[in-house]
Amino acid sequence: MATHFTEHAANERTFLAWVRTAIAVVGFGLAAGRISGQPPSYWSEVALVVAGGFVILLSYLRMRRQRWQIDRDAGLVDEARSVDLLLVGLLFSLFALIVFFARHLI
Repeated sequence: MATHFTEHAANERTFLAWVRTAIAVVGFGLAAGRISGQPPSYWSEVALVVAGGFVILLSYLRMRRQRWQIDRDAGLVDEARSVDLLLVGLLFSLFALIVFFARHLI
């Protein structure tokens, strides 16, 4: 069995949770734009997709850093780092884009 398997598995589950969240938020925003019948703004759709991709990229970088810390036995410190705060901020930005997108359609 691999060393630190449970820590690595938890790290990958966290990464996949961020990916699922970003995909769900982007998908919901794009679907909400199609419901109204009016053609949605091209730039708002691009902004949703780019923000979702940025969340996935940052969560991947976070996962790689955590993997490195697990492998070198540095001990995992449970503190909010700037990347974690940025990910949460981007997630709120995605929700704000969806709200703006929905208000534009109504």
